[in-house]
Amino acid sequence: MDRFAHLGWPFFEPRHAALAAEAERWATTLDWAHDEEASAPRGAEADTTCRRLVRELGAAGYLRHCVPGGDVFDVRAIALLREVFAYHAGLADFAFVMQGLGSGPIALAGSEAQRARHLPRVAAGEAIAAFALSEPDAGSDVAALSTTARRDGDAWVLNGAKTWISNGGIADLYVVFAKSEDASGTRAISAFVVEAGTPGLDASERVAIIAPHPMATLRFTDCRIPAENLLGRPGEGFKLAMRNLDVFRTTVAAAALGFARRALDEGLARSRTRRMFGQVLADFQLSQARLADMATGIEAGALLTYRAAWLRDTQGARITREAAMAKMFATETAQQVVDAAVQLFGGLGVASGHPVERLYREVRALRIYEGATEVQKLIIARELLKAS
Repeated sequence: MDRFAHLGWPFFEPRHAALAAEAERWATTLDWAHDEEASAPRGAEADTTCRRLVRELGAAGYLRHCVPGGDVFDVRAIALLREVFAYHAGLADFAFVMQGLGSGPIALAGSEAQRARHLPRVAAGEAIAAFALSEPDAGSDVAALSTTARRDGDAWVLNGAKTWISNGGIADLYVVFAKSEDASGTRAISAFVVEAGTPGLDASERVAIIAPHPMATLRFTDCRIPAENLLGRPGEGFKLAMRNLDVFRTTVAAAALGFARRALDEGLARSRTRRMFGQVLADFQLSQARLADMATGIEAGALLTYRAAWLRDTQGARITREAAMAKMFATETAQQVVDAAVQLFGGLGVASGHPVERLYREVRALRIYEGATEVQKLIIARELLKAS
């Protein structure tokens, strides 16, 4: 099955096809694209590998696609790169996109000085960025944030905790969302740049998950940062977070496509070679039906994903509904496709270190982060009711 046939769709320009082809050539030459241990490291090795991947992605020029110098993003380019990298190694996709998600608020709302200070280093892979929104009691419910920001002369003082923070513990800078005391609800939320090593910031508590990558809980104890570290104006943090997610939520769907396409390719290869009862798996109608469902789901997910990316790139409009549909469908479908691949492999599919076992661990989180599937359904329904 041609993994790049969709590049002929009218959603893309010739430069997108060229970028995907270039990224594919680059990805297949790296050690992590061929070594299962290198592509799925654990613990401290994940930190080391992630840092290396960020440097390599920066040196190759790919990070500039998700870390533009200003507020203009090419979502189709980001999505295509995520699809390619996810196909080869989940940590490569993670290292790539977290540079964009972590620095996106700076690109969207940062001052010229803030952009000049941080974005070139992040784009070059010389600094690692992180997006710090979630809290122990506030994930999808952003209004429930309890981390506080208090103005004190020429500084802001932060207190509270953030958790499930990707790149936590290895990041050089964090975009942190906190509430002031002089407003309520989402209007109280502001965004700040907090550099690693700032007194009062503790990122030592690491979080281990089933598909290992750098993650931590952040604790702020009278963490004092300069007033100029505020992004945009006070009270604009919630809108800024949503604008950032509007850019990157669609690309979660693209990463899901990458995982799903790899699972389908593995399943196809297995079905053609695995012999049982005097024939190969592919000769059984049940196997054929499973492969048909896998391929159809991937194609439908790709249509939703790249429609959303195309709409944002070409029309500049909010794509809240379209992005939610793409993320919901593509991630749920990818989970089903990967599960089907595991089933085709039987016991081998759950053997630690096997490609489909790794995919099974990697794909699961996509249905949760940047808004769980249930939240996407609420968003879609809200947008529908608003328009009717």
